[in-house]
Amino acid sequence: MYQKIVIVGRLGRDPEMRFTPTGQAVTSFSVATDRQYNDQAGKPVKETVWFRVTAWGKLAETCNNFLQKGKMVLVEGRLSVDAKTGGPRIWTAQDGTPRASYEIVAATVKFLSARNEGAGGAPVAEDDMDSMPSEEIPF
Repeated sequence: MYQKIVIVGRLGRDPEMRFTPTGQAVTSFSVATDRQYNDQAGKPVKETVWFRVTAWGKLAETCNNFLQKGKMVLVEGRLSVDAKTGGPRIWTAQDGTPRASYEIVAATVKFLSARNEGAGGAPVAEDDMDSMPSEEIPF
């Protein structure tokens, strides 16, 4: 059996890295994917689907170092399902409403935004270029 999911979208917030008790790095971030179409009346509709992504080990460290809110990424991995339902993870929000989220365990993350793009895809000012890493981003 085999399962693979591929998404392309933009980060909704900066990644958050933490470590397991054994010292393994884990980075979490959210990715929004968009789809536009016209409904039956011809009115344009924009649909956004959010995914929660988890990266482990060296990939987690790389994502934490080079990704930020607004950057475009391609994520390949496997869908992580709720063991009880076999579907998206179900949880209750602070206001008591039921919520569901699609979660992906990343195997590959490709950075699609240019290195000189800041959050939201805006170019970084020339003065900020000195703070950018000079080496290529490792994949």
